[in-house]
Amino acid sequence: MTTTRFAPSPTGYIHVGNLRTALMNYLIARKSGGTFILRIDDTDPERSKEAYVDALKEDLEWLGLTWDRVERQSQRLDQYHEAADKLREMGRFYEAFETPTELDLKRKKQLNMGRPPVYDRAALALTEAERDAFRAERGAGVWRFKLNQNRIEWNDGVLGDISIDAASVSDPVLIRGDGQVLYTLASVVDDTEMGVTHVVRGSDHVTNTATQIQIIEALGGTVPSFAHHSLLTGPQGESLSKRLGTLSLRDLRAQGVEPMALLSLMARLGSADPVELRTDMAELIDGFDIGRFGSAPTKFDVADLFPLTGRLIAARDYACVAGQIAALGVPEADAEQFWAVMRENITVMSDLEAWWTLCRDGAEPVIDDEDQEFVTEAMALLPARPWDATTWGTWTAAVKEQTGRNGRGLFMPLRKALTGQAHGPDMGQLLPLLQTVRAK
Repeated sequence: MTTTRFAPSPTGYIHVGNLRTALMNYLIARKSGGTFILRIDDTDPERSKEAYVDALKEDLEWLGLTWDRVERQSQRLDQYHEAADKLREMGRFYEAFETPTELDLKRKKQLNMGRPPVYDRAALALTEAERDAFRAERGAGVWRFKLNQNRIEWNDGVLGDISIDAASVSDPVLIRGDGQVLYTLASVVDDTEMGVTHVVRGSDHVTNTATQIQIIEALGGTVPSFAHHSLLTGPQGESLSKRLGTLSLRDLRAQGVEPMALLSLMARLGSADPVELRTDMAELIDGFDIGRFGSAPTKFDVADLFPLTGRLIAARDYACVAGQIAALGVPEADAEQFWAVMRENITVMSDLEAWWTLCRDGAEPVIDDEDQEFVTEAMALLPARPWDATTWGTWTAAVKEQTGRNGRGLFMPLRKALTGQAHGPDMGQLLPLLQTVRAK
């Protein structure tokens, strides 16, 4: 059975980059009738916050990305240390004591000599007495996994055939000097013990995947099918890394972005298939194919979410929004007509409030100097209430006959006088909803 996972760190709010990973893993699991695990990477006690755990669950629930079970890495530390002991017994795990400054000097020296900046494994040559001396002087060292220096190969679900020379990669640190187990080890142990069959993540993890494959094999696990999606850029190809904090899912929700608009875009962005607005999750699941995605950096423009959101909103029946319209204070007698008029003229649901304020309180008239006399004359011809769908046509016909104006010169000044805006709903439909008219 297919098993996938989403493994966020609760050190901040999840953003569109995280979502891409979560969604792809979710869709693969659901398409095959498999299991989707939410795995909280909270092995860093200093940076992990329970408030962020709650927030990421809330964000995923808002999107409808339901999980089958939750795992907490902070509750699995014993399993990680057991795996570390196993690697030590196999001679694949060793303690190293270099300071960051010493490592930096080694890297610079290697680069100056035209060599790849790879850890030189100096710690392997230390005697037990030398290790004891380092521990006494510097405290516990880091623990590195000893890579077999051969080629690591796999068929990637997005990138195709990958081959990495392990000799060009530093032996990865799996446990820090303070004892904190790092993601690389924790993830391997979890994927193996939880039976994860497919892993989708960003292309910045390719080298990490190579080292993890060797760790999985060393621990006797089954290597999952890996796929590395492209990284997102801004609309001009600029890096999004510094802006992702402003593209959190909760910020997008606060701006009025609809869940299915966001999911529809992210489920196709970067693939060979066009973005298609979907209205339910089943359609997204059915149409997803990881093999259709490319490796090139993928441009993401938050502005693309709003037309999709507007289309979703416009398609809603009155019954779906009746509660929100009632909450604005729209009289029940006008509520359904208000929605019929406004649904095509809003981008997000919060836009309704401004339109209702205009209908209820009227708008400050916008009247160009050359139209002052015309508007005064026209307002004198405005029929008495009640107004209905025929009132605008009857009124403008009378104004045309008396003033001789027609076309844009007739309609635009009247729209701006009544609504303060040059654009908006059909005036024949809007006029009956105007409870206050300030123009005289």
